[in-house]
Amino acid sequence: MSALVALTAQNTVGVTAIHELPPEFVTAQLEAVFDDLGVDAAKTGMLFSARLIETVADFLERHSVSLVVDPVMVASSSARRLKEDAVETLIERLLPLARVVTPNLAEAQVLAGVKQQTVTKSELAERIHALGAPAVIVTGGHGEPVDHLFDGQQHIEIPIDRYEVGATHGAGCTHSATVCGGLARGLTLTEAAENAAAVASQAVAHGLADLGAGEGPVDLFNLRETREHDRVHAFDRS
Repeated sequence: MSALVALTAQNTVGVTAIHELPPEFVTAQLEAVFDDLGVDAAKTGMLFSARLIETVADFLERHSVSLVVDPVMVASSSARRLKEDAVETLIERLLPLARVVTPNLAEAQVLAGVKQQTVTKSELAERIHALGAPAVIVTGGHGEPVDHLFDGQQHIEIPIDRYEVGATHGAGCTHSATVCGGLARGLTLTEAAENAAAVASQAVAHGLADLGAGEGPVDLFNLRETREHDRVHAFDRS
């Protein structure tokens, strides 16, 4: 289930407009899901503004849940997804509520307050942990093809496959959503992180790179190959 906090006008090239929804409507959506369906785990994505972060944090403080915080700040198209004045609010309000935070390398540098490219993923993870996050996964894709998990005690490197052909639009969201789904199913954090790395990597590998003029979307279900397979079998049957 989803609770929308903002609407975007976007395509593969970039985001042209963002419409922030009223906080009371965001709360109403959350209440509708939590009151009826129940929630085993949840994840946050693009929260856009400080007041929306405050709204979500206020609700989650009253409804404890295994939470994945995907600090969506800048898209692969370079479109900004989080207002600059909202970064501190995200750190102060959401990181302490999280089970795990899943920034990519660029987002981890912003959260950790560093600009040096020489700072390693393990160092970034430790700095973000020190800000209040119980566990951190600094995802690969940018830089070396490794997801780095720090659970507050041990560092775990998770190799990921990198593909020259594919599309990455949505890879980060796919990763964090899969981590969330794994935790909801009762996987350990390490198991959920390893599974998410594999799922996101395959989604990129099958991505629709020829769709649109920009970075094409990932294909989580490998629909193109499935359609081709179905067409071949339909031809055989005829």
